[in-house]
Amino acid sequence: MQLFYNPTITTATETFFFDKEESKHIVKVLRKKEGDNLYVTNGLGYLFKTEIVLASDSKCLVKIIDSEKGEATGYKLHLAVAPTKMNDRFEWFLEKATEIGISEITPIICDHSERKVVKTDRFDKIILSAMKQSLHYYLPKLNEPVSFKDFIKQQQNEGLKLIAHCEETQKKSLKETVLPNQDVTILIGPEGDFSEKEIKLAVENNYIPVTLGNTRLRTETAAVVACHSVVFINEK
Repeated sequence: MQLFYNPTITTATETFFFDKEESKHIVKVLRKKEGDNLYVTNGLGYLFKTEIVLASDSKCLVKIIDSEKGEATGYKLHLAVAPTKMNDRFEWFLEKATEIGISEITPIICDHSERKVVKTDRFDKIILSAMKQSLHYYLPKLNEPVSFKDFIKQQQNEGLKLIAHCEETQKKSLKETVLPNQDVTILIGPEGDFSEKEIKLAVENNYIPVTLGNTRLRTETAAVVACHSVVFINEK
């Protein structure tokens, strides 16, 4: 099944047009014609079965013939990750985390961040493409970049709060800390790790220091490991 995306449709929608780019892909590349079925999600958990009414490569018209709501997870997973020096490594994380299953992502600017300016336009496209490719019906939320300090202030009531760092201090194992059906926020630091001041601030705001294993991981690897661990713990 190939999945398409339209954020405006609801269960009350009867017909809608694809934009020019998507219409051209459907008609010219996929060679779809009137009467063919297309599957569309609005990124909010719904899967719509549609039928092509007008196979125009500039304005493809479809009608909705059926819809169903995908099963939501019993938890919310929010990763706050410091952008990597090389953009492609952060983009790899976004793609893999979306495929695995994540609810929300926030790029955080830390004391040791080598990249202080982040443009999210391309990030949105990568997340959308990964959602469609992996047949997820929920589009992860991507927030605008924020400083570490401001993020800590914002996240006061977000369930279990964890910070993964490399300092030689007492830490708990992630797999022994996370429970099924529990909202989780995890902080992942930059290449140079969180500063001592940031770790102290996080702990003062009820973040629990955790370890992701016995080896030192790159930022993007640590983020994917954390994401997969939480999803695996919640598997039924």
